[in-house]
Amino acid sequence: MTETDSIAYDVVVLGAGPVGENVADRTRAAGLSTAVVESELVGGECSYWACMPSKALLRPAIAQADARRLPGLSDSVRGPLDPAAVLARRNEFTSDWQDDGQVGWLSGIGADLYRGHGRLTGPRTVEVSGPDGARRALTARYAVAVCTGSRAVLPDLPGLADVKPWTSRDATGAQSVPGRLIVVGGGVVATEMATAYQALGSRVTLLVRGKGLLNRMEPFAGELVSEALTAAGVDVRTGTSVESVTRQNGTVVVGTDAGDRIEADEILFATGRAPRTDDIGLDTVGLEAGSWLEVDDSLRVTGSEWLYAVGDVNHRALLTHQGKYQARIAGAAIAARASGVPLLEADPWSAHTATADHSAVPQVVFTDPEAASVGLSLAEAEQAGHRVRAVDYDLASVSGASLYGDGYRGRARMVVDLEREILLGVTFVGPGVGELIHSATIAVAGQVPISRLWHAVPSYPTISEVWLRLLESYRDN
Repeated sequence: MTETDSIAYDVVVLGAGPVGENVADRTRAAGLSTAVVESELVGGECSYWACMPSKALLRPAIAQADARRLPGLSDSVRGPLDPAAVLARRNEFTSDWQDDGQVGWLSGIGADLYRGHGRLTGPRTVEVSGPDGARRALTARYAVAVCTGSRAVLPDLPGLADVKPWTSRDATGAQSVPGRLIVVGGGVVATEMATAYQALGSRVTLLVRGKGLLNRMEPFAGELVSEALTAAGVDVRTGTSVESVTRQNGTVVVGTDAGDRIEADEILFATGRAPRTDDIGLDTVGLEAGSWLEVDDSLRVTGSEWLYAVGDVNHRALLTHQGKYQARIAGAAIAARASGVPLLEADPWSAHTATADHSAVPQVVFTDPEAASVGLSLAEAEQAGHRVRAVDYDLASVSGASLYGDGYRGRARMVVDLEREILLGVTFVGPGVGELIHSATIAVAGQVPISRLWHAVPSYPTISEVWLRLLESYRDN
């Protein structure tokens, strides 16, 4: 293959993370020839720097916390976690940052992998600059799908680069545990990494600019997580902004707007994400480099007939599972358009329409307690103009929760559309509730009437009995 080679495919996918892999899987299943371009590791952010390594770090911390709630077991787990063993298991889940297995899977579905940096050079054309210096031109008969994801954003603080701060990648990939860690942020990455590193032995200070944690969920979610982090030993400081950061003789020194001086061995900034679209040639097709890409519900970029943006880059829902859902929708839409089959866009829940992005996005925050939600919060539902009612229940009053562990604390809320008597949103906070959220997702996405939910009988004694208690509370008030 020479530098001037040009190869035609039906579909070209930029990015081989979970989103790009799923687009390729769907287009290959439809019989479309597909090329996938990846500049780092096949498997992407989730496999090596986000979902899998972070949950591998968190699982021992959560298991230990659960065990400490059980008489007969609690005394035997009072000691600290073994950091070396936890980090080694994390390394196993990232395959030691080797992507051979995922490359094999991609080959197995019949997609062609091109390693290197992919860049649009015009409509339906992608140039790949390979690690060997060769340039290859790929053309797409039907679609180019941008699945390049997002990256961590660092604040504009003087001298920050010299401090060498951690981003989420550094936190999930660290090979040792710092004695003192400052975490800046109040969202998912910040709370999860504060949970993990506190359990691994770090003395953690969590600096939150806003009034509380997890501000995209119901307010009680952040409140319960904050209380638990504090009880575990994390120094949680809300309403606090970082004004300066320096590293002096290896020690990180932070100055806050309150005049405090905080020292640590490392500092993690978990303060936002930006799209990885700054150097993929968007300007060659009339789009702004570095921008989020606006799409319709088939994930096609607004104003284009051939360009798709799937996953984080469209800014609809920055979650791996939601990006994979979008990929399935986009793959089906690309295949339908390629074969001349009319899209079922009139049906908001069709195979070609990513409706869940608007009304049924689930998420689990793997802190202790876990926080899980799907759909709209009460405030979001009211802002959208729905006539709603929030129904709350104390999870600790459910028999299954009290059996789960002594001193169980948690709360559940369902947001009911009073006009249609369906659920617009559900939130659970408490140990173990991450496994409850899919039942709520089915109820919200399926728009299951409350009258029918009465016939979905929860098994006793499980935490899922909270469903019955929520329905009874709705009926009796």
